[in-house]
Amino acid sequence: MTGLGRPIKGPSALGSNPRRLWHLTWTLARTEFKLAFFGSALGYLWQLMRPLMLFGVMYVLFVFILKEATGHFYGAYLLMGVVMFTFLSEASGGAVTSLLDRENLVRKIEFPRLAVPLATVLKSLFSLGLNLIVVAIFLFAEGGSLDWTWIELPALVFMLAGFAAGLGMILSVSYVRYRDVRPIWEVVLQMMFYGSPIFYLITKVAKDKILGIKASYVLMANPFVAILEQAKHAVISPTYPSAFKALGDGPLILIPVGIWLAVIVIGFVVFDRQAPYVAEQL
Repeated sequence: MTGLGRPIKGPSALGSNPRRLWHLTWTLARTEFKLAFFGSALGYLWQLMRPLMLFGVMYVLFVFILKEATGHFYGAYLLMGVVMFTFLSEASGGAVTSLLDRENLVRKIEFPRLAVPLATVLKSLFSLGLNLIVVAIFLFAEGGSLDWTWIELPALVFMLAGFAAGLGMILSVSYVRYRDVRPIWEVVLQMMFYGSPIFYLITKVAKDKILGIKASYVLMANPFVAILEQAKHAVISPTYPSAFKALGDGPLILIPVGIWLAVIVIGFVVFDRQAPYVAEQL
């Protein structure tokens, strides 16, 4: 009915007070994290069990059955990949339906809408912190040691969280209009899992080509893969190539960096434009 005119604008993405945005994001994330394990006998241990179970299956498959495990501290290498992908999957996948899940709040309370998808990412970030401790323990058990390059990890986690937040902003407002977004994104995540060097080395595909381009370069264009490779190089072992090295020690590193930045900027612009009308579209 075009005669009704444009929908009435609601609260913006950021609101008028950045401190309120952060406070609401933190409160929502902390509450959701606690409620996720409310009434559970094992509590937070379930957050560790999920990636560990997947890691266990893959470790047995590649180490004992296929005997494809290569490289230093392969167990920690594999667990790092599983843990970081689990974060991306939970953060972005949870953000898809986050606005709909918070429909009662979105419809009735005036608050910065960006707090909803950001809270989902922050909640997953809590889990990532716990899981990275397990990665460190596993690395030490395999004979690894603490190194000064570990100082890169906070920056890499920040970049990964930013990438997940950018995706979450795009996916959350898109799902409000198009419910096909959720199954499509689930397929994309499956493709990303097998297309990322989680259980294999990026060097194994360096000689292969996709449409005339090195397969390793194509995979490394994904910001997640670039962040993961750098994390393995910095934390697990320097014998694994850094993101810069995997892209030929040249300006190609600007590709994943540019895509990472574009996802965040585009995500915010799209969310900011759609946020005032979310309540009307739900």
